[in-house]
Amino acid sequence: MNLQNQIRQKLVDGIINGAFPPGMKLPSSRKLSQQLNVARNTVTAAYQQLIADGYLVSRQRSGIFVDEKMLESRVVAGGQASATNRATAALWFRQKSPQRPRDEDKGAQPNWSRYPYPYIDGRFDSTLFPLAEWREASRLSLSVADVVEWSTGSGDADDAMLLEEIRTKILTRRGIHARPDQILITMGTQNSLYLISQLLVNTQTTAAIEEPGDYSMRDLLYRRGAKLLPQAVDDEGLVVDEQLADADLVYVTPSHQIPTAVTMSLERRQALMDAAHRDDFVIIEDDYECETSYMDHPLPALRSMDTDGRVIYVASFSNVLAPGIRLGFIVANSEFIQRARGLRRDIMDHPPLNNQRTAAFFLSLGHYDALMLRLGRVLRERRLALKKALNNVRGIPMEISPEVGGTTYWVRTPVDFDVKNLAVEAERHGILIEPVRRYYAVKEDAENCFRMGVTSLVVDKIRPGVERLVELIRDLVKGQVEHLETSSGRWLRGAELGEAMSGATMLYREVNGSPCTIVYKPGGSLSGRRGFANEDHDTGRWRVEGDRFFRKWERWAYGEEKGHYIVIDGDKIKFFNEDRQIVDSGFVRFADKSVVPTDA
Repeated sequence: MNLQNQIRQKLVDGIINGAFPPGMKLPSSRKLSQQLNVARNTVTAAYQQLIADGYLVSRQRSGIFVDEKMLESRVVAGGQASATNRATAALWFRQKSPQRPRDEDKGAQPNWSRYPYPYIDGRFDSTLFPLAEWREASRLSLSVADVVEWSTGSGDADDAMLLEEIRTKILTRRGIHARPDQILITMGTQNSLYLISQLLVNTQTTAAIEEPGDYSMRDLLYRRGAKLLPQAVDDEGLVVDEQLADADLVYVTPSHQIPTAVTMSLERRQALMDAAHRDDFVIIEDDYECETSYMDHPLPALRSMDTDGRVIYVASFSNVLAPGIRLGFIVANSEFIQRARGLRRDIMDHPPLNNQRTAAFFLSLGHYDALMLRLGRVLRERRLALKKALNNVRGIPMEISPEVGGTTYWVRTPVDFDVKNLAVEAERHGILIEPVRRYYAVKEDAENCFRMGVTSLVVDKIRPGVERLVELIRDLVKGQVEHLETSSGRWLRGAELGEAMSGATMLYREVNGSPCTIVYKPGGSLSGRRGFANEDHDTGRWRVEGDRFFRKWERWAYGEEKGHYIVIDGDKIKFFNEDRQIVDSGFVRFADKSVVPTDA
């Protein structure tokens, strides 16, 4: 904000709040500029604008005064603000319908951006916002002709230009063909789901939801009195079985399942469509993160496979834009859209038409497609950086979800590890992670997991944050994890360590489950291959110094040399860090079995 606007803002605040009462004479522009140490022209311009707006009045040969008419219409408050007591509170609570108790697990912090390492999904750092492009679209929407068009919009109609852009640019990319009367603009996905739940759900409805799944949709169904039918999720998405025959509707997130990020396979999608037709239920398709797929050929939306109008499709513009514009849309049969439009009219008429027109220009100029390409590149780089950090910085045994896209990893930990306590302690150290318990309808079945997202922090901060998190984990598990001095097996030291590792082959799995094979060649060189098709290769060097084994790759593990203590337990090899805590393990085959001790 420039100095002129800052001066105007402070003067308006003073007038409205009574610091500058009606009729008060203000300092001359020369005097005020001297007091504020700014150019006189700046103060003069601020005064002139406030005079034009009716806050101030200029009286010839007298000066500048606060206009007495400005505050005439304001109600004068009498007495003190009313206090809330038990009687009035009881009155309000009697008027409210019962609500589901909120989960004890906290969601994302409202001040998440103040934390140095916010691994929170759905929050975006400011570097991702397309500032120049949005400004251009906004400028175009403010042309005289466009302002006349959107400022005089009639009834509950949406912006025709935006409907056409969604229909021809966004939906066709998902394989969906729709008429304008089959699209309704909303204030985002949550608003869309609210409208749908109000129209389709009542106390007689049986609703199948993913387990684990989106807790906000589960709460909407609960408030409508629906019978909830938690439906398991596996590595192909929502499980389609005979239980769905009891459902009236099924809510599903096939592109990137909330919260596991699993993508529903094409076979599973077809099975769900067949079940909907056979068992006569409606599908609510929340196309969450459909734009951030890393697959060569993204799978079609369920709506594009729909032949008898059973799928209600919900999507929104990228979450990068969401905090500012809050625009989403529903695609369904025209009869349903007409009903949804009527309900929306009762609530708010329509989302602001100026935002709709700006979004339309943003799409028509190609900015949205360019943004999606850039986001795909940036977020994939960040997600791979998080995978790399989790794979190479170990504190406890961890597993992550498969590499299918999206912006999060579902991090599984040992069953006896206290994830909730970790989240609390991590927050105190500037790290935000998300426990997953609230995503389960049946809390007893919740996995011992947490989620880590990459939308809210730049790539250079991902590894340092993971390292800090792992240090915290190591502190929390001291005395609970295997220690070098008390480990089962044989601790190899000195020359014995070098002889054993020369020619050895190690096999283990990375955090995402892919296999890795390492060969420690005689003479100190090493080679490795990893991936289900051995698609990634690297070479490096190994050596023994004292009682520690050192390894350095060309590319893997950031190309940094790391040292460990080694314990052999049968065919298992264990790696212990400088604090003598176990950090990794695998299976080993030795070239010369005679040098390998068999007992401790």
